[in-house]
Amino acid sequence: MLRTGILNPHLNSLLSRVRHTNTLVIADRGFPFWPRIETIDISLVDDIPTVLDVLKAILPNFLVGKAWMAAEFPAHNPRILLDRFSQLLPPIVFEPHIELKLRVPAAIGLIRTADTSRYSNVILESA
Repeated sequence: MLRTGILNPHLNSLLSRVRHTNTLVIADRGFPFWPRIETIDISLVDDIPTVLDVLKAILPNFLVGKAWMAAEFPAHNPRILLDRFSQLLPPIVFEPHIELKLRVPAAIGLIRTADTSRYSNVILESA
């Protein structure tokens, strides 16, 4: 039985299949459903968990080479939230939300959170 780290077996399975240069999406609660992409929904109630919670949980065993977020994120959220993302990730590439979503079909999977922060979706490329 697992006693530390990621305890969710579905999430463990998804993370173990991400290889060099593959991408993984961690999305807020409002992100659209993508029928052709494995989606693990770990939302419970508003903001439990958040995208940041998931990042903090996976980063000890996930080497991020690149990270993308929506260009709209900084304008719709407090600066401290952007600072928290910036502390965890390599320099974030910001692009319009519509363009960010064009990256989704190539992802290995999508983790849906209960995050209510607007545009708080992040796409991670494994190093």
